[in-house]
Amino acid sequence: MNTVAATTPTDSAGGGTAAAPVPKARFDYRPLLLLAALALLALPAIGSVPTWLTLTIAGLAMGMIVFIIASGLTLVFGLMDVLNFGHGVFIALGAFVATSVFAFLGPWAAAESLWLNLAALLPVMLVAMAVAGAVGWVFERLMVRPVYGQHLKQILITMGGMIIGEELIKVIWGPQQIPLPLPQALRGSVLLGDASIEKYRLIAVVIGAAVLIALLWTLNRTKIGLLIRAGVQDREMVESLGYRIRQLFVGVFVAGSALAGLGGVLWGLYQQMVVPQMGAQVNVLLFIVIIIGGLGSTLGCFVGALLVGLMANYTGFLAPKVALFSNIGLMVAILLWRPQGLYPVTNR
Repeated sequence: MNTVAATTPTDSAGGGTAAAPVPKARFDYRPLLLLAALALLALPAIGSVPTWLTLTIAGLAMGMIVFIIASGLTLVFGLMDVLNFGHGVFIALGAFVATSVFAFLGPWAAAESLWLNLAALLPVMLVAMAVAGAVGWVFERLMVRPVYGQHLKQILITMGGMIIGEELIKVIWGPQQIPLPLPQALRGSVLLGDASIEKYRLIAVVIGAAVLIALLWTLNRTKIGLLIRAGVQDREMVESLGYRIRQLFVGVFVAGSALAGLGGVLWGLYQQMVVPQMGAQVNVLLFIVIIIGGLGSTLGCFVGALLVGLMANYTGFLAPKVALFSNIGLMVAILLWRPQGLYPVTNR
């Protein structure tokens, strides 16, 4: 009796076997559902829909700012395998540069016009990113490059670099606290029903979304992103094709430093004051975010930052005494569920 083989498809033209199609990886929506679950669970505890809406948008805005700051750190670790504990110095540097540029653009920042205020905010962010990126280039050459692949030495040297950076900031701007007020038109709130939403928080959400889209598009849709990811997987092969991976990696470090500078501007405006130690103060929060998201994952960093922002605002309203520990508890709970984070990078 003739039988027909059903296990291996055949090529009708040459009689050979055809390779089975590689199944596409399905996107994991569960971490995003966790965001919705956290928000919905907070609603009955808060009891008031307008208050809940105000806290939720405030938490999303805080999460967006934290994501911008942490995205540079997760970019450097995920693509370069560098534990940069000196990341905080670029945050503080961006914030202090903002105070100087705003002082120069004072009339625009003090105007009642929203467009003049945004016209003042844009050069402030660009200058802060440029200065932080330039200092990041020096930081990589002097401190990070000699310790590639040596995590313990990276931690010690970059922490020392952050201390030196803070002292240099004190030399230039002084050790005292400096106010960083919001531009005039970005102060105050808008009403969404009965909920009061701060204008600046809405701007922070828009900027954070733009940074996320730009990062994902660059890493997944451009030739530079392809070369960087290929260089992480097989550096020798990419270099044999004539590409200089070291220069690409330096560019990644500079980009991560520039994002920290941008985040420093937004965080300084969020706090409405800057101190030389502000980068070190936020460093712990950044590492909580990238651990929650999955070390080196941009999307995981984004979701982790939003979770941290929402948790901080909800617990700050419901139980202020435990607000400082809420994010650590969130990290522990998520790691018990997923020990490698929400969106783990497969090659780690």
